[in-house]
Amino acid sequence: MSDKTEQNRLSVFKTYKLYVGGKFPRSESGRVYEVQDSKGKWLANAPLSSRKDARDAVVAARKAFGGWSGATAYNRGQVLYRVAEMLEGRKGQFVHEVAHAEGLSKSRAAEIVEAAIDRWVWYAGWTDKIGQVVGGANPVAGPFFNLSTPEPTGVVAIVAPRESSFLGLVSVVAPVIATGNTAVVIASEKAPLPALSLGEVLATSDVPGGVVNVLSGRAAEIAAPLAAHQDVNALDLTGADAELARELEIAAADNLKRVLRPQAVDGEDFAADPGTRRLTAFLETKTVWHPTGSLGASGSSY
Repeated sequence: MSDKTEQNRLSVFKTYKLYVGGKFPRSESGRVYEVQDSKGKWLANAPLSSRKDARDAVVAARKAFGGWSGATAYNRGQVLYRVAEMLEGRKGQFVHEVAHAEGLSKSRAAEIVEAAIDRWVWYAGWTDKIGQVVGGANPVAGPFFNLSTPEPTGVVAIVAPRESSFLGLVSVVAPVIATGNTAVVIASEKAPLPALSLGEVLATSDVPGGVVNVLSGRAAEIAAPLAAHQDVNALDLTGADAELARELEIAAADNLKRVLRPQAVDGEDFAADPGTRRLTAFLETKTVWHPTGSLGASGSSY
């Protein structure tokens, strides 16, 4: 194609949509809002999610929970690794979106995207290991087996980081689903495009529909119904400011949701070693007692 032809053709702008239940709906309200780059230049229109969209996302997440939590940890690891493969193949797109969203050079954005992909692979490797780290056999004074095993909490609503549009997003989403939970994610209001594009990656990988649901819009408007929703089991408030976090914590107390509070006031360093804190944040421990029994007249037991 000649340079003259390229100059004369119209650009094909991307239509960003929500990702709910494995599908790409527009907001049921029909609303959108302008997404701008760090210099105030228009980038795209993003869906402005409503309370109805939030409720639909919870229904999808609950429907997917049984199958996802019931899958083997090894299988979940394979699925998450497949997501990393897909991210690697679309790295150029994410570099472009992160660079514009966060006002970074292309080289710096590439470093962040590569770190996010590596972070996803890291969490994929933990799926079949976290049970051994936080569970195990407990010594008891009696003829019993006493075993503690971690289990996923359920549906987790996540307020994604506002500034770290991709590395921060991966750092909060990957550990939730790695441990068998399902997620409803509220993308960064200022920079939602990497999150909406992540939905496209999830749809073309092996992640079942509904395991991750991505909403864009005003966090305060979407998070309130999620925090009060009786079928949401936990909240990750990483991207909420102090005032919003307090409001959501109060709403979450109604059905005793597990809440992961924001870290330092100046934000969390997502480039640092994440450790296992987020992996264990939405796990619950089940302890089972079982009699050891007796083998024969000798009184020996197993």
